[in-house]
Amino acid sequence: MANEPARNPRAPLTPDEELAWRALARAVLVIPKVLDGELLQAQGLGLTEYSVLMNLSEQPGRSMRMSELANAVMISASGLTRVVERLTRQGLAERVKAGTDGRGQLAVLTPAGLARLQKAYPTLLAGVREHVMDHLADLDLAAFTQAMSGIAAPEMGPPVRRTPSLASLTNGRQHEKTTGPQGAGEPGYR
Repeated sequence: MANEPARNPRAPLTPDEELAWRALARAVLVIPKVLDGELLQAQGLGLTEYSVLMNLSEQPGRSMRMSELANAVMISASGLTRVVERLTRQGLAERVKAGTDGRGQLAVLTPAGLARLQKAYPTLLAGVREHVMDHLADLDLAAFTQAMSGIAAPEMGPPVRRTPSLASLTNGRQHEKTTGPQGAGEPGYR
């Protein structure tokens, strides 16, 4: 059948698979931007800052090693350093040496940071309900959660960043691999 999932990893996507893939890819890009904009407008706090505060609030002692926090928030270590520095200037977090080895750094949520998180939570909750949960109302949430957890499994680690050497490998031209109908169902380049 045309829309039956292919078991061969190199087989072209079925029309339904293509639609699902494109919808997921768009949602993964759009939802964080929409939530970030709403948080910034209503609370003066970005989604990444909110995620840092939220992750710290869920940990014992409301603290976390910077490297682990970067992985949890899915940003680079240097990106997290900049976010934690901003939060520290606002009195919402602190950065301290880890007591266990003295080399590592911990990010620590302050009481003001917890209060700020609690103030921002209703804005995020409203956005998540409107932009995500309302659209999933007729789905089996347990199956959806299991599928999404498999797609973005924690063991996949932090995001991979592009390296400048890509341009030198392609003579200065960057090629973007696509999954669209390029002919004979094969992935193309543009």
